[in-house]
Amino acid sequence: MYKLILAEDEEDVREGIIGQIDWERYGFEVVDQAENGKEAADLIDRLLPDVVVTDIQMPFMNGLQLAEYTRSRYPGTKIIILTGYDEFEYAQRAIKLQIDEYILKPFSSQELIDVLLKVKGTLDSEISEKENIHVLSEHYRKSLPVLREQFLSSLVSRRLRPEEIAVKSREYGISLSGDWFQPSVISLDYIREPEASDPNHPVSLRDTGDRNLQLFAVLNIAEEICGKHGFGRVFIHRDDLVMLSSRTGTDESEITGRTLAILEEIRQNVQRFLKLTVTIGAGTVCRTPEMLFHSFADALQALDYRLILGNNRVIWIEDVESRTSRLPVYDELTEQSLIRTVKLGTVQELTEIINELFGTLDGSQVTANEYRIFLLEIITSILRMAKESGGETNELFGSGIMSLTDMNKFNNMEEAKQWIIDICTRLMNHIALERQSSYKHLVEQAKNFIKSHYQETDISIGKVCRHLHISTGYFSSIFKRETKMTFVNYLLLIRLEAAKELLRTTELKAFEIAEKIGFADPNYFSFCFRKKFGQSPKEYKNGARGG
Repeated sequence: MYKLILAEDEEDVREGIIGQIDWERYGFEVVDQAENGKEAADLIDRLLPDVVVTDIQMPFMNGLQLAEYTRSRYPGTKIIILTGYDEFEYAQRAIKLQIDEYILKPFSSQELIDVLLKVKGTLDSEISEKENIHVLSEHYRKSLPVLREQFLSSLVSRRLRPEEIAVKSREYGISLSGDWFQPSVISLDYIREPEASDPNHPVSLRDTGDRNLQLFAVLNIAEEICGKHGFGRVFIHRDDLVMLSSRTGTDESEITGRTLAILEEIRQNVQRFLKLTVTIGAGTVCRTPEMLFHSFADALQALDYRLILGNNRVIWIEDVESRTSRLPVYDELTEQSLIRTVKLGTVQELTEIINELFGTLDGSQVTANEYRIFLLEIITSILRMAKESGGETNELFGSGIMSLTDMNKFNNMEEAKQWIIDICTRLMNHIALERQSSYKHLVEQAKNFIKSHYQETDISIGKVCRHLHISTGYFSSIFKRETKMTFVNYLLLIRLEAAKELLRTTELKAFEIAEKIGFADPNYFSFCFRKKFGQSPKEYKNGARGG
């Protein structure tokens, strides 16, 4: 059932149109009707109709102005214009506004039905196209390789939550099961400009200088080798290739042995068949897919050793650096994730991210000093957030800021983790209260400005926002949340309450009052007053005086 609004200033015409058509039978529901263009615009904003049927000649805002208003805000809404022969020039202008249909007066109910069915057919087609499962499925199928590559790139370039990894790997058909995971980066060695060669000699891939083409050729070889061994997955990441290895079992060395052997086979085949060389960095082994981004950083670090060891080789980070001690992971991305959660997330999200953060600690590999540094990095982030939010550190941390010596009071890692969660929860609550207080203060400022300037005909939400130095979108959402009404409705309420006061206490005429409270059109003032209070300004004045 499509929602329809009818805008027509003549009541008998409106009732005639509505009464002569079985709207439900033709797939429509008349959700409301308006007797002028401004009222229709308010209804459109509130009810979001699928179709607007409007007369051209209406008070306060004519049909074409209403159509322009609707088209600029709700381009999907269908507009039907009702016009007389003497208004045909308006109809021609309507074509420029991309009006969907227009009907010449006088018209029969069947003529309107025919037009409505035509519009309904258009709406049906649009919905059918959007909901066409086959089209969507085909589009998704074609996009799947790109989506898989983007997901895999994200997996090695930033921290992803376990739930997100599980959902996307399942959705994209990527198996990430295993007890051990290891990333490696395969980088094309740069080639000096080729010397002039015999023009009759066939041009090799090496000679083309097309790095993208060379990378794609290396990808083909790597995929073929991984497929042959049933081990590893290769994809393009930025200007390099990445191979992800996974292995099930209790022996960590098995995955590294297989990985290094396959990487060496890839290197040899690239040199043999493509006459190109690649240098490969192999990262550390990790236990979960969400830790691949950290192991990948190790692979890139291994790759940097080609400056010392030379190109055209496989370099494993464990061969060139001692990894017996590993500092827990608290990088910029992790810090940003924690800050975002404290400022905008829930307590459950906060607990999850801190559990995940402490889950990166390996007690067998981390020294006591590294563990303290890890805690201090987190505390520094919390202190920075507290300072930015204006919070008192004593309120958050209790007796005072923890020193290196104080950290020894924790009996185990679980106690330290819970302490961090408690502090972040207190900071989260403080920020939420400050935000709410800021909202209330902002809305009070806006109300005061409106009460001081409602008499001005040009007062607008834009003018208020310029005074407050904020954006209209941000202000609109806050104002409506705090006052339970829109800016326009609040302004109207203030003006009409001022009108009641003037009607009770002065001898001013209605048109004089309209001008005093910011209405450019006295007739529209009378219309709004009657709609709000159920009587005209004159009737209200007589009643107030009589009382």
